[in-house]
Amino acid sequence: MMDELKANVKDWSSEKQVRAYLEKIVKKEAGDRTGLIYGIGHAIYTISDPRAVQLKRKAEQLAKEKGCLEEFHLYNLIEEISPSVLYELKNKNKRFCANVDLYSGFVYSMLNIPRELFTPIFAISRVAGWSAHRIEEVVAGGRIYRPAYKNILEPREYIPMSQRS
Repeated sequence: MMDELKANVKDWSSEKQVRAYLEKIVKKEAGDRTGLIYGIGHAIYTISDPRAVQLKRKAEQLAKEKGCLEEFHLYNLIEEISPSVLYELKNKNKRFCANVDLYSGFVYSMLNIPRELFTPIFAISRVAGWSAHRIEEVVAGGRIYRPAYKNILEPREYIPMSQRS
C-alpha cells in the first residue's frame, strides 16, 4: 500500500492529496482492492494502540537520525486522516486508530532489513500466541475464550517512572 501511495501522491505533505488516495483505497479503487488501509484498525484497540504509540516515538527518533522525516510525516498524516476516511466511507459505528503495523515496515526499512523479511518478522513474533489460540480452540470445541481479568493485589499508589528506583 505505501509504495503505491508514495508513487501516486505527488505532495506527501498535502492532506488533500493523501486523503483522496486513502479514499480510493477504501472504495477499492486503489491498493490491493480490499478496501483496507493497512496499519489502521484493531479488534481490541479502538481508541489507541499503546504499541503503536511507542513504536511511533521510536520511528520519529530513527527518522531524524536517518534523514527520513518527510516520510515519517507522511505516515503521521496517514494516521491522522485514515480514521475519518474510514468513518465516513466504511463504518460509521466503529472507531479506528493506528495499529503497531503502520510504523513497523517503515522502521524495518530504515534499519535496512530486506522487504522479504518483513512478513517473517511479523509472524515470528506471533507464533506462540497463534499456537496457544489454536490449542485453546481445539480443546474448547471451536471457541477461544477471553477470560476476564480480576486483580487480586492490594491497591497501590502510582509512582511516576521518573521517581522509581
